[in-house]
Amino acid sequence: MKRLVITVGNEMMGDDGAGPLLARLLERNRIPGWEVIDGGSVPENYFHRVRDMKPEVAVVVDACDMNLKAGSVRLISENDIADEWILSTHRLPLSFFISALKELVPEVYFIGIQPSIVAFGVPVSPEIRQAVETVYQKLKAGKMDFPTLDD
Repeated sequence: MKRLVITVGNEMMGDDGAGPLLARLLERNRIPGWEVIDGGSVPENYFHRVRDMKPEVAVVVDACDMNLKAGSVRLISENDIADEWILSTHRLPLSFFISALKELVPEVYFIGIQPSIVAFGVPVSPEIRQAVETVYQKLKAGKMDFPTLDD
């Protein structure tokens, strides 16, 4: 089974660098069966690569404000994304990105990581570093049993 992680974020913007941090971790410590694309701030620019890869599963990981404790990780449903109350720092709304991705990939998951500080030149916080490690370990174990926003 081809599986893909698409990370979203800007590492120059503090905790918004959660996605790129995960991408680097996955590139250094590969997980068999998983590929990674660091989508940066414009992940839609990589749709052509996704189309060429033809993954069966895609996991999108981004820092987003869910009004939770910093470093909280949630599996976010399509309904929650559609509600648009989840705030991302990127130009294209998450609902559009996920919808377009679903046209290319049969199974799509969105994992949100609650940032603490999103500001230019600020390093990624320890809470976000720990959250990224948690996401990595779950992917390595083949588990998507993250809490949802309803939990």
